[in-house]
Amino acid sequence: MSLDKKTALKIIGIASAIAAVYCALQNLAAVAGFLKTVLSMLMPFFTGAAIAFVINVPMRAVEKHLFPKSVKLAKLRRPLALVITLLAIVLAVAAVMILVIPQVVTTASNLGQQIPAFMAKGQEYIEKFFKDYPQIQGWISEFRIDWQNVLSSVSGWITSGLSSTISVATSAVSGIVSAVIGFVFALYILLQKEKLGNQARMVLYALVPEKAADKTLEIALQANKTFSNFLSGQCLEAVILGCMFAVAMLILRMDYVALISVLIAFTALIPMVGAFIGCFIGTFLLLMEDPMQALFFVIMFLVLQQIEGNLIYPKVVGESVGLPAIWVLFVVTIGGKLMGVFGMLVMIPTASVLYALFREFVVKRLKGKSARVQKMFFKKAVPAAANANTNCKNKG
Repeated sequence: MSLDKKTALKIIGIASAIAAVYCALQNLAAVAGFLKTVLSMLMPFFTGAAIAFVINVPMRAVEKHLFPKSVKLAKLRRPLALVITLLAIVLAVAAVMILVIPQVVTTASNLGQQIPAFMAKGQEYIEKFFKDYPQIQGWISEFRIDWQNVLSSVSGWITSGLSSTISVATSAVSGIVSAVIGFVFALYILLQKEKLGNQARMVLYALVPEKAADKTLEIALQANKTFSNFLSGQCLEAVILGCMFAVAMLILRMDYVALISVLIAFTALIPMVGAFIGCFIGTFLLLMEDPMQALFFVIMFLVLQQIEGNLIYPKVVGESVGLPAIWVLFVVTIGGKLMGVFGMLVMIPTASVLYALFREFVVKRLKGKSARVQKMFFKKAVPAAANANTNCKNKG
C-alpha cells in the first residue's frame, strides 16, 4: 500500500509530536525550568498588556469626547486622551496619598509620644508585681543563660537577614525594571491598538480555518467587552461602598469621615478583600482619638462588608458582566482560594465569558428540540420546518 506525500507528512508530524511529548515527560524538571525562564522574560510584556487593557477603559471614554467633529485635530485625539487619562489616574492616587499619609504620620507620631509614658507605667507595674511576688524574682535568678549560644544564634539571624535583604533588594530592582518596561510597552499598545489588532486578525485568519477564526474573534470580542464592563462595575461598587461608609460614619458622629470613606472606596477596587486595608488604617486612626469609636467602626465595617460582599457586589458587578449574582459570589470565592486577589480579579470576567458561551450553546441545542420542549423555555417555538432542518443539520 503506497502513501501519498500529504498522508506521509501527517504521519511524520504525529510521530514527531508523540516523540516530543515523550521527551518532555522524561525531562519534566528541565522543561519546567525552561518554561519558567521564558515566562520571566515575557512577564513585563504580559504586565504591559494588562496595564494597557485597564487604562484603555477610561481612555476610550475620554477619546470619544475629544474633537468629535474635527478632522484636522483627529491625529491629536489618541495621544491627548492618553495623557488626560494618565494625569487623572496620577491625580487620583496622589489625592488619596495626600489625604491618608500625613494623617497616618501624625497619628504614628502621637503614638510615639505616648510610648514613654506607657513604658514608665509598664515598668511601675512590673516592679510592683515583683514586689508583691518575690518568689518569681528568685525563680528568674536561678535561670542560666548560655550567652555563647545566644550570640551564635543572633549572628546567624543577622547573616540570614542580610542575605534576605539583598535578595529582596534584588527582587525589588528587578520588579521596578519590569514595571517600567511593561508601562512603556503599554503606551505603545494604547497608541497603536488598531494597527496591532489588525495584525493579530491577519495572523489568525492566515493560520486558522475561517470558521474557527470567526469563532475565536467572536470570543475575543466578548471577553474584551466583559472585562471592560467588569472594571466599570468594580469602580461603581467601590464608590457605593465609600458612600455607605460616609453615611454610616456621619450618623454615628465619627472622626475622619471623608478620609476613611475615600480610603475604603480606593482600596475596594481590589475585590472583596481590598476594603480590609482601609478598615485597618481607619481603625488605627480612630484608636488614637477614641478607642470606643474604633470598636464601633470595626463592628460597622463587619456589618457593611457583609451587606456589600453578599448583596451589593454580586448584584452590581454581576449585572455589569452579565453573570447572575449567585455565580459571582461562587467564582469570587473559588478564585480567591485558588489564586488569591489575582484570582478574584480574573475569575469573574472569565466565568462571565464562559457563562455566555455555554448559554449560547444551550439555546442552540434547545432550538433543535421538539416544539413541546421549546415551549417549555421559549415564548415562541421555532417553526416545524426550521426545526426539522435544524435536526437534519445536527444529525449530519
